[in-house]
Amino acid sequence: MLALRLARGTHPLVLLRRLLVAAASAGVGFLLLCTLGHAVAHPGGSVLRLLWCAVPLAATVHFAVAVARTDPSTRPRPGLSAVGLGPGRLTAIAAASTAVACTLGSTVALLVYLHLRGDITGLPFDGAAAGLLAADQPLPLAAALTLLTVLPLTASAAAGLALRPRKEPPRPRGTERPPASVPSGLPWGITFITAGLAVETFASRGNPGSAIPMPGHPDSSPAGVLAGWVLTAFGLAVAGPALTHLCGRLLQTARPGAARLLAGRVLMEEARRIGRPLGVVCAVASATIAAATLYGDEAGPHPFGPLTGLGAALVTGCTVATLLTAALESKHARGETTEALLRLGAPAKLLRASAALRAAAIVALFGPVTWGIAELAALPLTG
Repeated sequence: MLALRLARGTHPLVLLRRLLVAAASAGVGFLLLCTLGHAVAHPGGSVLRLLWCAVPLAATVHFAVAVARTDPSTRPRPGLSAVGLGPGRLTAIAAASTAVACTLGSTVALLVYLHLRGDITGLPFDGAAAGLLAADQPLPLAAALTLLTVLPLTASAAAGLALRPRKEPPRPRGTERPPASVPSGLPWGITFITAGLAVETFASRGNPGSAIPMPGHPDSSPAGVLAGWVLTAFGLAVAGPALTHLCGRLLQTARPGAARLLAGRVLMEEARRIGRPLGVVCAVASATIAAATLYGDEAGPHPFGPLTGLGAALVTGCTVATLLTAALESKHARGETTEALLRLGAPAKLLRASAALRAAAIVALFGPVTWGIAELAALPLTG
């Protein structure tokens, strides 16, 4: 109840982010229900469809955690501990708010699914997708409800773990905060990327020159290729903070001016906060480029169906929204520094130039990395 009362008094933009989480949850719930309907109509060959659903589910959980981190109602503030709202209680509220948003989306997904099957009549488009959703087969309600609880439970648990109270080491008074350490995930990221490309190459042996079918045609789709893509994406997410930190260092080389120096320091300071979302966005972009290479005009029949398009839209939208949310969190985190610079007389033009330099440096470094990994991922599948 406290989480619902806090939601009523929040800013409209915060409510919009929560509604976006609910919308993404509705899309994932609909995909899970479609997988269940396919399993009922075709008992064999539905495991890989469920594996494909894990990709948008993970993207939605990542987005839900990012929204929970930027929720102002769950930030510790002076005086809240006196009324029983300490860090632990605020973490529980964040997890409850995430569960409420995801449950709302799952409920909408169930209603839409039943409506398109024709089980709920009296509204426009009832039964419009009866053939696609196996309306001639009874829907196991217990299995449907079990699948729909996966996302709310996973997202709320992930939000609770991400926002759990942590003990910070004491800092002597009158000293500055120590500089952020260099992220050390680059070797591990390269290892996972290499392993993912190797697994994909091994899984595609014996079938050169043919693209793997997408979820609309799952019977002959090798699960090893999907596992290779997942390992590659995880490697990019692990290496993202180190690459972002490298962007900051490169900006400060060769006698930098004020704008380059400020942009580089900000990237180095915020490398861990925005690096992982950047790595995930690069992974999605590389997968998109690889899919465009595999399924071009010369690859034969177009394999993308409506459910594949929905899953791709969910993954792309959630990853981009997560990156924008992390960037907003980073902006709020350095708000005091920005105000101090303005009080010291720094022109607003300098801050805008610094932001433009940060964006250009990120594109200049992550763009070739994304393109190269996409070409390497598509190479063994195109023969």
